[in-house]
Amino acid sequence: MPSASANYRTLLRTSGAAAFFLPAVVGRLGIAMTGIGIVWLVHARTGSYAAAGLVTGGFAVADAVAGPQIGRLVDRFGQARVLPCALGAHAGAVALLLAGAVPDLVAGVLVGATLPQLSALSAARWSALLSGERAAALPTAFALEALANGVSYMAGPALVSVLGAAGRPGAGVLLAAALVVVGGLALAAQRRTMPPLTGPAERRHAGRALLRSAFLRQVALGLTLGVFFGAMQVSVAAYAVGRGTPDAAALLYFASNCTNLVGGWAYGAWRHGGSPRRHQAAAAACLTLASLPLTFLDAPLAVGATLALTGLAVPVLLIRTSVLTESSVPRAVLTQAFTWGNSASAAGIAGAAAVAGRVVDAGGAHGGFGIAAGAAVVMTVLALGGLRDSSPNMPKSPAPAEDADCEPGPSDAGPPGRAARIGRDLYRAAHRRYAQLLAVGVRTAGVKVRPDMLRWQDAKARLRNLGAPTSRNR
Repeated sequence: MPSASANYRTLLRTSGAAAFFLPAVVGRLGIAMTGIGIVWLVHARTGSYAAAGLVTGGFAVADAVAGPQIGRLVDRFGQARVLPCALGAHAGAVALLLAGAVPDLVAGVLVGATLPQLSALSAARWSALLSGERAAALPTAFALEALANGVSYMAGPALVSVLGAAGRPGAGVLLAAALVVVGGLALAAQRRTMPPLTGPAERRHAGRALLRSAFLRQVALGLTLGVFFGAMQVSVAAYAVGRGTPDAAALLYFASNCTNLVGGWAYGAWRHGGSPRRHQAAAAACLTLASLPLTFLDAPLAVGATLALTGLAVPVLLIRTSVLTESSVPRAVLTQAFTWGNSASAAGIAGAAAVAGRVVDAGGAHGGFGIAAGAAVVMTVLALGGLRDSSPNMPKSPAPAEDADCEPGPSDAGPPGRAARIGRDLYRAAHRRYAQLLAVGVRTAGVKVRPDMLRWQDAKARLRNLGAPTSRNR
């Protein structure tokens, strides 16, 4: 499929793209190694998997809670200022963990709280780089991000496990931290592709978008997808052990991961048409149909084939969730929005793994697969609920007060001192991305182009105040 490879090559040849994407890949490989590296290190130290699980749980919770706060600082001060500080703190936290200078649980929490979500920073750069006429390439860019994540989470834990099995668990944690710091600093050095910063007033207004249903639905989908992942991890292992063939778990994971990568690669290279929300709903429905048979299938070949089918649907959900997150919030809070999605997914994985473990202990692997299938059903319901927002033919409700603002025009009509009012629809129609964003939803399109409209109106008002000719009085 040469055209698919050509699409990705063309994307990476975009000016500045490879320079930030490749360092982010290095850094996220380290992120994928960190959690399992802590498990190996703490178990080697204490001989207890319970202690290792407690420290890793503290690490995961701290990462999920602190990630959006780091994202908020990045949106406010920029990646070049925030990322080096976070990476320095992360290196210090890892040093505390390796030295045993503080209790392992405290060190694990500090490691998680200082770990920057480089995938969110990279996604925000893609959004800034592919704005305007190039926005149609965003799904391919997010597919590339999903591929990088998939490869990292296949190779990273395996590499750490090799070092741990060789009796050097500390080396795995140290290598993970080195990759995170080196990749993160190299990413921060790429100032040319950093998303532009916005003013305080624009950030305050943009923050409201994080409470709107369009964005919250994507966070809920990320949480539910995390539940699916967490339940699957436990259930696949329990299935293999229950049949007396624990080594088969690796083959089952491999089958699912391979189809995940192939599906993401092919979908990202495809020329996307139609509503992104419809693609998301279709992928969720396919995941549900593929997951339900796992609740009663028992033959290894049938289970492996079904897991492979679930792997085809997952990358489409990941890609479309990124696209719809990007289109549902203004650029001023975009990094924070991506980190909320990542944190929700991480929380879902952690919670589902704990619950699925108890269910599997009580009723076997099929009970755990039932949790995963239930999560897929919930994803389908959430995605279908968002179809109304994406319908281009839905009736247009009156614009909310914040979108009904107008720009004062020159006093060319009526008594002196009275200003003509120019509606914002004129600016919307001229915006290069407005037509494309309408496919996602009228309200979403209005929210996304609003910052540009405000800048255009402000520039025009300043020109008018200086007496410069504008299109209105020329």
